[in-house]
Amino acid sequence: EVNEKIRKDVSEGIEQNQREFLLRQQMSAIRKELGEDGGEEDLVDDYRAKLGALVEKHALSDAASTAIEREIGRLERTPAQNMEHGWIRSWLDTVFEIPWGERTTDDLDINDARRILDEDHTGLDEVKQRIVEFLAVRKLRHERGIDSPASRAEGSASEANAPSSEPQASEMVSKRGAIIALVGPPGVGKTSLGASVARALGRKFVRVALGGIRDEAEIRGHRRTYVGAQAGRIVKAIQEAGTMNPVFLLDEVDKVGSDWRGDPSSALLEVLDPAQNHSFRDHYLEVDLDLSDVLFIATANVMETIPGPLLDRMEIVRLDGYTEDEKVAIARGHLIARQVQHNGLRDDEIVVTEDALHGIVADYTREAGVRNLERELGKVLRKVATQVAGGTTTPITVDRPDLRTHLGRERFFSEIADRTAVPGVATGLAVTGAGGDVLFVEATSMDGAKDPGLTVTGQLGDVMKESASIALSYVRSRSTDLGIDPDSLDGRRFHVHFPAGAVPKDGPSAGITMTTALVSLLTGRLVRSDVGMTGEVTLSGRVLPIGGVKQKVLAAHRAGLKEVILPARNEADLDDVPEQVREEMTFHLVDQVDKVFELALEAV
Repeated sequence: EVNEKIRKDVSEGIEQNQREFLLRQQMSAIRKELGEDGGEEDLVDDYRAKLGALVEKHALSDAASTAIEREIGRLERTPAQNMEHGWIRSWLDTVFEIPWGERTTDDLDINDARRILDEDHTGLDEVKQRIVEFLAVRKLRHERGIDSPASRAEGSASEANAPSSEPQASEMVSKRGAIIALVGPPGVGKTSLGASVARALGRKFVRVALGGIRDEAEIRGHRRTYVGAQAGRIVKAIQEAGTMNPVFLLDEVDKVGSDWRGDPSSALLEVLDPAQNHSFRDHYLEVDLDLSDVLFIATANVMETIPGPLLDRMEIVRLDGYTEDEKVAIARGHLIARQVQHNGLRDDEIVVTEDALHGIVADYTREAGVRNLERELGKVLRKVATQVAGGTTTPITVDRPDLRTHLGRERFFSEIADRTAVPGVATGLAVTGAGGDVLFVEATSMDGAKDPGLTVTGQLGDVMKESASIALSYVRSRSTDLGIDPDSLDGRRFHVHFPAGAVPKDGPSAGITMTTALVSLLTGRLVRSDVGMTGEVTLSGRVLPIGGVKQKVLAAHRAGLKEVILPARNEADLDDVPEQVREEMTFHLVDQVDKVFELALEAV
């Protein structure tokens, strides 16, 4: 009886489907006789025509073509009143908006590319060199037929007997992409550099802002089972570009979050892996999308917050900020012209002298990039625009003495001499998300008979607190050699403070700075006001290497320091420091903290 019931239900279901199909055919015939538009039939025919065109030019894989054909068939069989009809149409529209097989031809003229990069950005030689190297490799591979269809066919034929269904190694190598991560402080030109690279290559440019994304579906799309499902940002960006090989900027990749909705950074692993992204699969589309020809450029302010597996897939290129002369050149070559246009002026109506530009850079901004510099220039030009609108004779010249009128009093001045005018204060160097910075360390002591020990303040991380304990232990153990009365350490409580207490700080780089501040306090010797230092210290007094040397040296240069003490093992990092800065500053390389005291403390 059960089997009979099942056969009856199946038979009735088939009859119902056949009846609906016949009725739809009859409705279609009636519409045609009445002269009404056969919209649904035309729509299906249009989809099939699009699919045929893509198949004809071999833009789709067999699996993708089969999937699209299956959905067109479903659309044809689904009544327009059924809600699934709209879902299928949305899916097909999304698929056909992807530029299957569309590619721009790379401009492989290396000299022309370098010219474009130099026009758009001053400095950044390391980044420009990396882009030129990428172009040179593409040019050689193109000229020698490594990327040609014939060479790929040969590679496939040689692997024809391989049992695995995975893409062969020869295919992965021939399609291997480039993933570059530009890491540096705000305002140094990371985002604009991506557009410049696209212009140099002759490719389309698309940008995806990743800051604050916490939902994995933002990257890979939603499953079609969800109401309102749609493709992810990767697919949408490819649609926006109109080609399958754009320059793809993943902006602020260090600010991707994760919570119960998923981990977007994990979803990016497949996108940024050259061995996998030739078959990227969006959850909404469920067909393979080849991203191997895309040039991915990621940007970040710091590397520490980028997950390790994601960081491992990217080639890091650091942008460490500009010197004062480079900022003046950027202002002269790019920023002034842009602000003149924004403020309704003409080039012949204003003259900004070199001395005025140096004054703005030195006295009104102190940053690694040039974003605040452009803001200050905008303020100056708005004042000039007001004068021009009021009938003042042009051209109007802005010189350094005029800055106080236009911008008010100076915001930055050298305070190192004032801060180090008492024993127990040393000048260190640090790296923050905004670039390099000067960091002061203050030390004092008090009677602590009831509670001797160490207090460390300034919103510090665990590593920095441990460095303070190491510094005090070293000073206690070497007090006699350092000329410190051991009795002065007994029953005392020491307090080490890092000003700018609202700013979180961590890392071992302030080790020698804290040790120097304590020795200065206990010996009464002042720390020289023209010396900055950075380095990790051990209990035995060894000075260990640290990171961020270039950013720290540039910060010391901006602050007016003349000498910098660095770990001996960081000597090779000085090659990254601009030659102009190396000529203007003196570097002391030390491997023992005793040498730091000799260099940094004033003579008795």
